[in-house]
Amino acid sequence: LALAHHRESRRPEPLPIGQVIAYGLEILPALGYLHSQGLLYCDLKPDNVIQTNEQLKLIDLGAVRRMDDYESPLFFTTGYSAPELAKQGASVASDLFTVGRTLAVLSFEFTGYTTKFKTTLPGPDAVPLFALFGSYYRFLRRATHADPDRRFLSAEEMGDQLTGVLREIMALGTGKPRPGASTVFGPESRTFGVQLVVPEAGRSVPLPGADEVVAGLPIPQVDTDDPAAGVLATTTALDPRGAIEALAGAPRESIEVRLRIVRARIELGELAEAQRQLQAGQYLAIKNGFPHDWRIDWYRGLIELAGGRSRVAQVAFESVYDDLPGEIAPKLALGISAEGVGDYFAAARFYELVWRTDRTYVSAAFGLARVYLAQGARNSAVEVLETVPPSSTHYVDAQVAAIRIKTTATKANGRETPVTEHDLVDASSRLERLRLDLERQTRLSAGVLEAAHDWIKQGKPSPGVRVLGCSLDERELRFGLERCYRALARLAGTVEERVQLVDRANAIRPRTLT
Repeated sequence: LALAHHRESRRPEPLPIGQVIAYGLEILPALGYLHSQGLLYCDLKPDNVIQTNEQLKLIDLGAVRRMDDYESPLFFTTGYSAPELAKQGASVASDLFTVGRTLAVLSFEFTGYTTKFKTTLPGPDAVPLFALFGSYYRFLRRATHADPDRRFLSAEEMGDQLTGVLREIMALGTGKPRPGASTVFGPESRTFGVQLVVPEAGRSVPLPGADEVVAGLPIPQVDTDDPAAGVLATTTALDPRGAIEALAGAPRESIEVRLRIVRARIELGELAEAQRQLQAGQYLAIKNGFPHDWRIDWYRGLIELAGGRSRVAQVAFESVYDDLPGEIAPKLALGISAEGVGDYFAAARFYELVWRTDRTYVSAAFGLARVYLAQGARNSAVEVLETVPPSSTHYVDAQVAAIRIKTTATKANGRETPVTEHDLVDASSRLERLRLDLERQTRLSAGVLEAAHDWIKQGKPSPGVRVLGCSLDERELRFGLERCYRALARLAGTVEERVQLVDRANAIRPRTLT
């Protein structure tokens, strides 16, 4: 057995990361059960775990003690035990510390874990596994934090986050998404950035608006134990102003009420008041014994994003990611924050983590496409958009964006990528397969034919190749554009727009004898 081999080897080889995490997910419920019975295990380490058939079992219960026992001898193992044991004694937090240390020892060659790194971890620069799987590193870092109050609050919470980390690692390893419901965030009910604007060569790729981003990021779930949870449930469908009015009589000691008001103030653009309410919420969190409530950092990040301060927002969302390494939401928020400050490498990394793990977060796919476009990688942007499944409500948006990318020359990092004949044919094929309303179909057709006309003006006619039914020569393309402009003129909403389109049709029409 892998675990027994690891235990018995003089120089044990690290186990596969997926297997290590699976072991952790089996150990945590056992510890959680002990904790629910008022007991602490105290001395978790690989030697005290055996694998039988398909199950792990904890053995050697000699160190188990009651939570309120402050007199019995305390047994622990150097390299696995929490640093506060000598002064503060054992606790749930110290038990969870041993889980983190056990997983660390099993997953990489942890030289010095009983000496130099007796209660700490080496960084990603020294451990390739941490550089490859940043979420796993953050998970271990929180599990083994020097401050017991900064560790996971329970074995159940720790298991939820470890499950999220495992889904991410499996998605990266297999190339298949591993979606899962979050216990702390709602799903992505709205998207942002799906109306992707493809700029002309030399211009920057525009970001989605701050209001759109804030509205599109997932919302933290309401704590059902909060005294105002029932009142908050009635405000779900209300507009921001209505929610604030409905909560006027709610318990003021409820942190959930404060956070709901914060969100409403952000949506109204009242950022100073949102910040004031958030400070009141932070005071309540400290008063209730939760000085490191991640929701405070989450809403602080939203306020900074809404105010256009992406770099400050990054700092807040990094803190949320540290606390919730298995969640999708903070990675999505970090993606848009990094994009906002022009850190395209970090933005691409976060967007890709989100999109590979869960294909319901379509905002990540469009974000990754924008980042590729900003770097001049048109083909990579199209490849990402192609992964938006036909079942998605934004499949058509993705295909439309791909068509626009294919028909627009880009320039980034001093490198210009022109439109090619293959791009024009591909864009034509994509457009012919889409079912769009007449106006949108015609506008896109005009865009493709305009790109084709620009292409042949560079001296590259290909009469044998057809785009939207037109041969790639100037005369046919002019006739095609004339038809599009006249069709759009008939659909125009104003006289001024109709006249402009008719003038364009007359100007592009080739000379004829009639």
